[in-house]
Amino acid sequence: MGGLLRRILVRLALLCEWLAMALLVAATSLIMMQVFAVGLFNTGLPWADELARYSGLGVIFLTVPLLLARDGHVKVDMFFNLVGGAPRRLLSIVNELLILAFCVMFLVSCYWFMQRAGRFSTPALGISNLFYYGPAIAGMVLTTLIAAERVVAVARGRPVLGGEPLPGTAEPPVTELPPSC
Repeated sequence: MGGLLRRILVRLALLCEWLAMALLVAATSLIMMQVFAVGLFNTGLPWADELARYSGLGVIFLTVPLLLARDGHVKVDMFFNLVGGAPRRLLSIVNELLILAFCVMFLVSCYWFMQRAGRFSTPALGISNLFYYGPAIAGMVLTTLIAAERVVAVARGRPVLGGEPLPGTAEPPVTELPPSC
């Protein structure tokens, strides 16, 4: 990803990472509170369970954009590493297009799901489902934008990662895999 768009998307992804860290602390605290409430007072806390699930959802979907921006997502690239030249570039484009297609399909499916589920609220706190699934939607919108930028970068023959360090990190991103053992 290069230029101004890359910097904006990465900054947004870093902001999402900070939000996800706060949600991780919240989820951990809420789960521990539930354990103590059941263990010590023999009472459940449905509101805490609901908020813990919300926090977990946020942790997952708000970290996905940064993983994609850093090229840190899980991938199987044994075949990709065996080829070079034009076939490798073609595979890169196809891979990036598949990631983008997944993101778009996720958002379309989410839209269809929210057409019905958005009218309802969560059972314990009465939170609108649209707000409840907001972190998933926001994370995937940002992931889709990053995926689209990656497609453009690969199609133009630019490296997806570049050699500059990501903002907020001390080390440059990994641009090649370490030799296998």
